[in-house]
Amino acid sequence: MATSSSSSSTPDTRRWTIEGFAIVSDDDRITDAHGRMPDALRNQADWRTFQAGLDRMDAVLLGRLSHEATPNRAGRLRIVASSRARGIERRDDGWWWSPVLVPVADMLATVLPDGGAVGVPGGRGVFDIFLAHGYDAFHLTRARGVELPGGNPVFSDCSTGKAELVLARHGLQPGPETVLDPDWPVVLTVWRPAHSAGG
Repeated sequence: MATSSSSSSTPDTRRWTIEGFAIVSDDDRITDAHGRMPDALRNQADWRTFQAGLDRMDAVLLGRLSHEATPNRAGRLRIVASSRARGIERRDDGWWWSPVLVPVADMLATVLPDGGAVGVPGGRGVFDIFLAHGYDAFHLTRARGVELPGGNPVFSDCSTGKAELVLARHGLQPGPETVLDPDWPVVLTVWRPAHSAGG
């Protein structure tokens, strides 16, 4: 099934919540210079927290490369953002979506017509899309003491400032820090829209 963005009315996006999840280095990278997630960003405490977060979601949205690199062992409903999709179409491994051809709101209405929560674990392209669309929460974990020169940043705008500054420029505010692993250390901060940061 493939559809285009020809709908006459825009769905009410308040029926859906969008939550981003990323672990980054001190220099805001999510991969090394070869485009791979290095061992320096792999932490069991963060992984457990990340998986618990995705378990709360009704669907998980990620880029094609991330989809191909991470088997869907948990059997979650996946939405794959890719220029290879013909609009929004159902395939054996999930929904495939072209952000160029189908607006976010129409994609959400097709995949989760009754509303729901969507987790966004990356990569940078989809992080950027929903930064512009608006996150209801962004779970930003830092692996402190790790730097990945030449790696891919979590947001394209990180070239002009830290990830925290990018989130703040898009109207998000940080909650309290949670130390997930004091031995690394690995620290999580959940960012939410200013009107809901305290809730």
